[in-house]
Amino acid sequence: MMKKYKRLTGLFAALAILLSNVMCAAVAYSYCSLQWCGRYGGCSAPADAAFLLCIPYGLGIAICVMLTCFFVKKYQIS
Repeated sequence: MMKKYKRLTGLFAALAILLSNVMCAAVAYSYCSLQWCGRYGGCSAPADAAFLLCIPYGLGIAICVMLTCFFVKKYQIS
């Protein structure tokens, strides 16, 4: 039983780190794309709109961190 909580702790911690890295890459790509499109392609959205992608990624990271804390407590109790 203890191994299960230890594995889940590691899984959700790794997932939170992975999501933060993917968020940085997605926001940077979207920002650059919108900036180029605004200058040369005729887009009407400002490049700062790319930072709205931080909201869903941030929620996912927060959920993974909360689950990691939950499983750490369960691991320490058992």
